[in-house]
Amino acid sequence: MKRPRGEASERLLDASIPADARLLTIAADHLKRFGSRQVTVVSIADAAGMTHANVYRYFPSKAALIDAVAGQWLKRLETLVADIADAPDPADDKLERLLQAWARTHRDLLRDDPHLFDVYCAATETRRPIIRRHRARMRQLTERVLDEGVGTGKFETRDRDRAVTFITDATFRFINPVAIRLDSDMPSDLADHRLGALIRAILRTLANGYV
Repeated sequence: MKRPRGEASERLLDASIPADARLLTIAADHLKRFGSRQVTVVSIADAAGMTHANVYRYFPSKAALIDAVAGQWLKRLETLVADIADAPDPADDKLERLLQAWARTHRDLLRDDPHLFDVYCAATETRRPIIRRHRARMRQLTERVLDEGVGTGKFETRDRDRAVTFITDATFRFINPVAIRLDSDMPSDLADHRLGALIRAILRTLANGYV
């Protein structure tokens, strides 16, 4: 029995939309509604108005298609953080907003799309290429803000690499999806309070050159 098409799937029968974009949006819709185990290439192809063989012209496997859906979300997170990193604010303010947005976006995904969050966790646990690329990009953005802070006198660091590692290690509980899932029952206001206290400690550490 064919699954009923979601609203996104119906809209994407429009042939003017590039096929790979249509497939990604339909796959995201199916993933959100059914979970990765229940998603099939056949059902996605049907929703896109094409044969399942045609899907493989764009994505070599179901796993590659699901990873691409996760990759879209990661890119949106990276864009959000890049906008903060590029803003004309003092570096300490930017680092605080960057870490808050990073953590909040993860919690929002867990709440709004738990099936996609599960895919993200699995990709993290198996260190798939999309996660390695994402980590590298997020480190670059953190380095950008740190370097700006050093250049403007907001931060003092003994060792740049150790300072970046300190930031990511200190915030692990709030930015690693596996750790966030373990804390899924933590109320948002409590998570915000704990993260706020941690960020203040990070900023004091960076300002005083302890790392």
